[in-house]
Amino acid sequence: MAEVEASTSAGSQNEEQPDNSVEIHSIDTTENESEEPKQKRIKLETKINEADEKLEDRLNGILRCTVCLDLPRVSMYQCTNGHLMCAMCFSHLLADARLKDEASTCPNCRCEISKHLCSRNLAVEKAVSELPTECHFCTQQLPRHMMDRHEEYSCLERITSCSYERIGCPWKGPYHELKGHEEVCIHPKKTGAEIMDTLIAYDNKRAEEMKIYDKIFNMLSYEKITFLDLQLKPYRTDDFITRLYYETSRFTAFNFQWVVKAKVNDDMKNPALACQRYITYQLILKSRVQNPVDIHFLMVQGPYGEMKICPAVNQHQFTNENNESQYQVLPLNSPNECNKLLAAKTIGVRLIVLQVTS
Repeated sequence: MAEVEASTSAGSQNEEQPDNSVEIHSIDTTENESEEPKQKRIKLETKINEADEKLEDRLNGILRCTVCLDLPRVSMYQCTNGHLMCAMCFSHLLADARLKDEASTCPNCRCEISKHLCSRNLAVEKAVSELPTECHFCTQQLPRHMMDRHEEYSCLERITSCSYERIGCPWKGPYHELKGHEEVCIHPKKTGAEIMDTLIAYDNKRAEEMKIYDKIFNMLSYEKITFLDLQLKPYRTDDFITRLYYETSRFTAFNFQWVVKAKVNDDMKNPALACQRYITYQLILKSRVQNPVDIHFLMVQGPYGEMKICPAVNQHQFTNENNESQYQVLPLNSPNECNKLLAAKTIGVRLIVLQVTS
């Protein structure tokens, strides 16, 4: 009986042991399943929060121009390998290569770049326009595509002038102080005699600005007038140190043969080292004349050109001995316009020529 009881108890212990091991194993598994995902979830949430905090800074580093290291306000170009360049730096690189007579290359990967090889990246432009930037006046942060309108019309800290500026009030200050200033401004209470000098100075300034346009309108009534759409093509001098210059093909005006010649930064030895660049041009008479020919001429943007120019009228009396006009500065709106012209293979312009007859 004792042996039977011992065997029975041993059998029951053996039967219970697997159950205990199974139970222990199932408990451990349940604990592992409940704890591991929880820890992983916490880790993932921490990473996402850190990424959210640094997302703008990281995008700024990714989407910025590789040359000036700034986010662009204008177009963004990319080389064949995807490196980004803003439109201003892209034009500057192409202009430098033109001045040095070299192939223009990407500053990152050194692959060749040109207007035909590179393309605009519209996705980057749209992404940059949505990134926040700080207002120059009130330090409020807004998306970049909204900032220009905010600074011009909405910002209460933007600098504005008094409404009575035309009659001599020199006040300038934040927009939110404008109403309070105008309530105490003394200029609207002045008599006509007191503000007459200010009005005369203002009218003289406006008249000086409009003088060029009045002159052009008057010249349109001349008997002999013509305009020509020309292309300035780049060439190199034959000197030991070659220099870049531009020249048009011969064209006919008033039964005479003419040529327009242009150069960069006058006779500067190496214009590629100059930050401020400009173009000067001259009109050259190629025909023989019996009498002096008095010519007025001006350069304006052509139908296929991209330059922004402020027209200026030039005058020269051409003879057989003096058949070249003085070099005149091409009056571009900004130095970057010069780089845009140099970046192109040819410069498209429209030349207006008028002959003054006695």
